[in-house]
Amino acid sequence: MSTTAHPSTESKESRLKRYLRERAENDGELYFKGKFIADDVGMSPKEIGALMAKLSGSGSVSDLEIEKWSYTSATTWRVAPA
Repeated sequence: MSTTAHPSTESKESRLKRYLRERAENDGELYFKGKFIADDVGMSPKEIGALMAKLSGSGSVSDLEIEKWSYTSATTWRVAPA
C-alpha cells in the first residue's frame, strides 16, 4: 500500500498519523521499522523514529495504540486500533 505524500500541504506528523490510521484500519495490528515505511510516507527513517517516539508518549492519537515493541538494528513499532 503506497500513500502519496504531499509535503507542501500536509505536515509530516499529520501524514504519518494518516498513514498509521489507514494501515491499522485495513490490517488491524501492524509491526514495522521506520526504514520500511520511509518511502510510503516520504520521510527518512530518523524522522519517522522521532515522530513515533513523540506520538507514543503524547496521547495525541487517541484512536491508535502506539508502542515501542523491540530494538534489533532499528526500533520496531507496534500500532493497533485503540
